[in-house]
Amino acid sequence: MRPRLLIAFAIFLGSYLPLSTILLVQDFDKKKAMGEVCLNVFLNDNCHFPLQKPWLSIGFLVLCLICFLFSWIALKLTKEGGTDIHIKTVKHTPSDLMNYVLPYIVSFMSIDYMQDAKFIGFLIFLLWLFWLSYKSGQIILNPMLVVLNWRMYEITYYYPGNEGDEFTGVVLSNKTLEPNSTSKTQNIQSVIVINKEG
Repeated sequence: MRPRLLIAFAIFLGSYLPLSTILLVQDFDKKKAMGEVCLNVFLNDNCHFPLQKPWLSIGFLVLCLICFLFSWIALKLTKEGGTDIHIKTVKHTPSDLMNYVLPYIVSFMSIDYMQDAKFIGFLIFLLWLFWLSYKSGQIILNPMLVVLNWRMYEITYYYPGNEGDEFTGVVLSNKTLEPNSTSKTQNIQSVIVINKEG
């Protein structure tokens, strides 16, 4: 199954929930915090959020949270159906964190919502990372899923009844994989997904 572009982008954005939190904290305005702070800014002109650009910072956080929940639900739904494979060898491989870490490094280089040109450049950078992840078939390899006990493995496997035809693949699984075991799988792009509830 190849995720459509919008779904793939939602999965990608979900991995940046911590980044949206960092940018929200960096958007904090001490001067506004010393005045009257309230949550309902529509009813009172004298009160405000203690943020420089509340719609952007809170909006990006909420969007990333929704996308992260969507990613988690999408993986939970992989338990339905699937194909049996017999796993011959298993090697745990930590996910490629470099593409994931780069935007965090950039966020600490004075990027904030008040610098429009730099923020637009940062968004273009995120879009470029998304496109590279999508085209390489690695969009589902979301390092944030480690929080939900999903891990990456490299396996050698074959389909039951075809022991002579061995394959290798990258697996995203929320259960510990063991050699010489059988599991139900689903494919998302070039990644095999094994859900312990499947």
